[in-house]
Amino acid sequence: MHRQENRQGTVWLLAGTGDGPRLAAVLISQGFRVHVSVVGASAADPYRGMDVEGIHVGALAGSQAILQWLQMISVDWVVDATHPFALRISDQLNQACKGSGQELVRFERRMEASGKAVVLGSMTDLADHPLSGRRLLLALGARQLVEAAKVARDAGATVFARVLPSPMSLIQAAAAGVPPEHLAVVRPLQGPEPGALEAALCRRWGITDVVCRQSGGATEALWANLSMEMGFELWLLRRPSPIAEVPVVHSVSQLLAHLNGTTS
Repeated sequence: MHRQENRQGTVWLLAGTGDGPRLAAVLISQGFRVHVSVVGASAADPYRGMDVEGIHVGALAGSQAILQWLQMISVDWVVDATHPFALRISDQLNQACKGSGQELVRFERRMEASGKAVVLGSMTDLADHPLSGRRLLLALGARQLVEAAKVARDAGATVFARVLPSPMSLIQAAAAGVPPEHLAVVRPLQGPEPGALEAALCRRWGITDVVCRQSGGATEALWANLSMEMGFELWLLRRPSPIAEVPVVHSVSQLLAHLNGTTS
């Protein structure tokens, strides 16, 4: 995809979801200069062939570090497309941008209907449901794992977990008391057919319930589809509300309209 000759300005895109590469490609095609920031090296791979100004790999250490980056790369807009549950980085971005007068916009995909899934306001809500004899798979982020495992066990469930292949995930799984034979260390949607690995885990462990985050996108859609096909119960941990003072867009067209100073 080639960059247009007309230059629209410079964007710093912080991406923690699968939407990042698509957003970067469209912005570049519309004439924007784009800097990208991702947490891990594998997340940077989809951007390698793009005409981006630069790729920053690694966590940003607080609002002061963000301010330093803003001084180094001099951007017109910051686009926060981090994961909906990555509350800390979104708050730090807001604080840094407010302190420097930097334009900030939040990109957040729309929430889709997920069949008969039950939405949990917090993990403690799971304790209100009788889970004795249930075999419950936690497909959550590492930060929610310890609390979720405790609540589920207290409600009578046998707990299993699917975690990402990262040191933090393994540490949290051990802290949650998930035994190795009940733990799968995999990335979502891997394999020749997306969803085949998750379905195989559910069959192998005889899973009756799955808990995942209401984050939207491919992973949530996968669990919604599998719950309908395989008949297990799906529980969704409610997506946090975005920061009220930060403008929010839900599509590429809305993002472009916002950056161009128009309404969609």
